[in-house]
Amino acid sequence: MVRFSKCSEQHPRLARKKWLGRESKMAKQHQVLIGKKDMTKYVMACLTMFNQEGAEEIVIKARGRLISRAVDVAEYLRNKVMKDVQVKEVRIGTEALPGDDGGGNVSTIEIVIARTK
Repeated sequence: MVRFSKCSEQHPRLARKKWLGRESKMAKQHQVLIGKKDMTKYVMACLTMFNQEGAEEIVIKARGRLISRAVDVAEYLRNKVMKDVQVKEVRIGTEALPGDDGGGNVSTIEIVIARTK
């Protein structure tokens, strides 16, 4: 088990955990966080949420350089895999990262994909 001290809470990698804590627990159930894995892994995660879990909408989240991968996942899902989904909302923002050298800003995106009736 890893324990974090107060000093480690200021680490840039841990800022992602704070960013994820904004939504309620219910919203966390149907979200896909884009990382460095292959795009098909995230497409399959979305398909699983729609088909097996019965989700009406999914939030695809990414930060920084991975924003383009999040857009690719959403477009691949919408155009090639599931024809009955549409992009409901796109939220963009900037998050300040703490750091020893003053930190920096990182861009964020949240793409909400909903199944059409």
